[in-house]
This record gives sequence, C-alpha cells and structure tokens, in this order.
Amino acid sequence: MCQVLKIKRNSPLQTCKPRAGIRGELRCGTDARPCSSVHRERGSPPPAAPGTAVRTACFSLTFNFNAPSSTECELKYPPPGVHMADEGVEVPRALASGPSAFIPTKEILIEGPNQDVLIESFVSLGRVDHLTMVMALHPAYLSCFLRTQHALLELDGPLPRHWRHYISIMAAARHHCAYLVQQHSAGFLEAGGDESWLSGFEHTPTKLRSLQTLNKLLAHRPWLITLQHIQELVSPGAEPRWSLAELIHAVILMAHTHSLCSFVWGCGLNPEPDHIGGYTFQPPSPNHLPRSPHSPAPEDGRPELVDGAVEVEVLLKRMVELQQQQEEEECTQEEMVTRFERERSESIPTAVVRGAPPDLVVCLVEEPEFRYEDFAPRGEQSPPVMRAQDYSWEDHGFSLVNRLLPDMGQLLDEKFQVVSTLTYHRMAMHEGVDTYTLRKALWNYIHCLYGIRYDDYDYGGVNVLLERSLKVFVKTMACHPEQTTARVYHTFWRHFRHSEKVHANLIVMEARLQAALLYTLRAITYYMR
Repeated sequence: MCQVLKIKRNSPLQTCKPRAGIRGELRCGTDARPCSSVHRERGSPPPAAPGTAVRTACFSLTFNFNAPSSTECELKYPPPGVHMADEGVEVPRALASGPSAFIPTKEILIEGPNQDVLIESFVSLGRVDHLTMVMALHPAYLSCFLRTQHALLELDGPLPRHWRHYISIMAAARHHCAYLVQQHSAGFLEAGGDESWLSGFEHTPTKLRSLQTLNKLLAHRPWLITLQHIQELVSPGAEPRWSLAELIHAVILMAHTHSLCSFVWGCGLNPEPDHIGGYTFQPPSPNHLPRSPHSPAPEDGRPELVDGAVEVEVLLKRMVELQQQQEEEECTQEEMVTRFERERSESIPTAVVRGAPPDLVVCLVEEPEFRYEDFAPRGEQSPPVMRAQDYSWEDHGFSLVNRLLPDMGQLLDEKFQVVSTLTYHRMAMHEGVDTYTLRKALWNYIHCLYGIRYDDYDYGGVNVLLERSLKVFVKTMACHPEQTTARVYHTFWRHFRHSEKVHANLIVMEARLQAALLYTLRAITYYMR
C-alpha cells in the first residue's frame, strides 16, 4: 500500500531524524538512539541529496527535492526494510498488516479529502500513527480533534508538559490501553520526564498521586464524584494543593484519554511498529500472514449473512416511522421518565472474561479491581439521576472550562458540535438518508448508561433503533472498552461501511467524554459557590 503526500517547499518540515523517548532495541540509521518516528527539526538543512530515503519502523519517506513546486513525500506502509539491511542496520518487521485489526487496510489508506489533514498531522507530530489513519476516515472530526489534543498537551497551560503526558498515562492504564500508555510514555520522556516514574507511582510526586481517586472514578463511575473529592484537592488545607486551573486541566486530560481508550479498543487499533508487541526482528516464515495480536480467531471473522440487507431495510423503516410518531404523538412526562428508567436498568451483559492487564501497565494501575458497575443495578438503590436541564455542557460546563482554562471550552465545544452534526446522508447501501434520529439515539443511550436524562427525549426510540448487538458494542466500548473483541465489533451493523462504524465510535467517545466532564464540572461548580 503506497500513498504520495505533497508537501509545499516552504513547509516547516525541513528534515527528519529519529526521535528519542521509546525504550527498547529499535534503532534507525546511524543515530544510536532508540527511534520511535521521523521527527522534524526546524532550521535544519534538507536531506543531502534528492531522493534521499528516510526510513522508520512506521513507514518510509522518500523526498524528491527536484519537484518544481512541491516536495513529493512517498509514504509506504509497512516499510520495505531490505535497503537498510543491505547497509548493515538491523531492521524490525511490523507484526501487523495495517493500522486496525478490525478494518481492512485498503479501506483506511485511501486517496481523498483526508490527505490534507494527514499532512497536517505529519508536519506537527513527525508521524502519521494508526490512530490518525483510522480517524482520518472522518477528516472534519480529525482536524478539530488534533487541535484540541495539541492544546491539551503542547500549548501554554497551568501544568508542565511532562506532567500532562504522565496524567494521560495514568488515565490510559485504567483501561489497560498499552497503545496510549506507550504513545504518552514517549511524549513524557521527550518532555524531560524522569524515566523512573514509568516503573511505578512510588517514584512520582505526591501531588500527582493524589489524582488517583479522581482518575478511577472518572474512568469507571463518574457519577460518584462529589464536592468532597474536589475539596480534598483544592481546599486551602489540602496537601498538596491543586489550583482550580491545574485541576481542570488534569480532569480534561484524564477524561480525554479515558474516552480515547474507547476509540482505540473499539476500532481494534494495532500496536505501532515501534511499540512493544508491534515488531519483531525474526524473519517471516514462508507461509507467514501478517497478524495482529488482537486479530480475531477464524470463527470471529466478519459475518456476511443474507439477512443483513434486510436488517438495514428494517432499520430505515423504523427511523421513518419513529420520526412520524414523534411528530404526531406527545408522551406525558411520567411516561418519558418510565421509559428512561426501563432503558437504564436493562441488562446488557458483555460475557467477556476479564484478562490481566499487560505487563506494561500493571505497575501504573492502583486498585485494578475497581471497575465499571451499572449506574442502576437491578434491585439496588441507585444514585440520583443527573437531569440535563439542571446541569448541561451548553449552559454550565462550557463557560466554567473557558473561565478556568481559556480557549479549551471553545475547542471542546467545537468537537462536540462536529460529532453531533457529522453526517454523509447515507446508511449502508442507501443514499440520501437523514440519520439524525439514529445519531441522537446513540448519544442519549450512552448518557443514559451514565445516569444522565433528557426530559424532552423519548427513550422509547432507543429500543426501536438500537438493536441488541449494537447496544452490546456501545456499552462495552463506553463502559469497559478493554473487553471489546472482534466478534463484538463485527456482529453489529453487518452491512454497514467500516467508516460508519468508526463514526459510531466517535459518537460513543464524545458522549462518554461529555458525561464524565459534566459530573466533575458540577462538583467543581458546587465547590466554587
């Protein structure tokens, strides 16, 4: 698979060299440091000669500086490697055949409008990673996602850069997400972080360790976050004390990373070729087929059942009927509350045995037995429901974030708006479809799982539009994403495009992020009164 990216001659990309930060045996070129990617360095001269090849474990780049108006950058995945071997350099071989274990590579690396945003990612980050490649199926969303993540991790703010990455590591470890742990470990070391912190919390400052309770609640049961949790961190008597600006920055970092874990697991992202578990120095066997460590067993392959097309037709019909019904009928408030309670108490088991976390994250998880539990288990007293009319992002959260962390509220709001309005007016093999009711049902179902109720929404539509296999996927991804499997992914929406499933993943990710933020921001609001 090969792509050609055109980068203008006056691009800030000047040269590429290995980036330090990843522990391991991966080496690149004559630089003896570990290599995680190609990385630009402003002000450095371009490669010595036209056609110079810069190779990494992720891809190879060939620059043509004789081009009249642009530099042609050829991106190949995976790297050929043979030329480096001829030069006496030991070259690793990627174990996976593409960015995702669930989505065929040919459906990800396509020409089209995603090219510009991939170039933007490469120029700013020095690499195009698997996360970016899959998310680029929806370039409008990816663009605002990259801006938000860049602001969180790189721009001026109350927290030092290496702390930001370490907080993200803490958050990713809650969901056993080795992919994000390794990505942020590289960023942490590049920002000057102490490598001993990566071996356990006992080496970290007390102030960082004090985030552990908030981290586990945000990840698994955000509705339990109270005013007291905030007081313990920011009150004058707190030791060590967090400022409100520092705390809101840390909260957004944790919630952002928790929700991103849902996307990583939900899309079956393979390890980067420079990650542990992503490469080998052993030659392939004659009958070798590239296989991800997360690849499905043969019986988990994507089913192509004859009745799949019928399911699409049924869903289309239900969407039209539901819209007509909602326009013609008005439910009483009592009936709408009853339907909400019925939906949130519905039992949607995942039936997946919890495995041990990867060795990479074991030392970074405190209280690993603390996991998600249903907001309203059957037969038990549940916490009070959060009514969206009493505390919402639009009326309360947005202004609070912008007040404590200028511009971040605007960036988050843009991301929420993009994902809520994102549509291509198609569904499976049908064009010209209004998918609003389906997208709304997905968003509100996720908030329902987190105990958030919209008084003006009829939750009867959730059961009408979301089949059980889709509910299983959504709940698994939103509540315990580390249990997502290829079977769970392939069972729902069997005749839909993979890009449509990625779209559903984006909705789950952003709805989960907003729900976690709302509970924490509400507690901070109570503290500030």
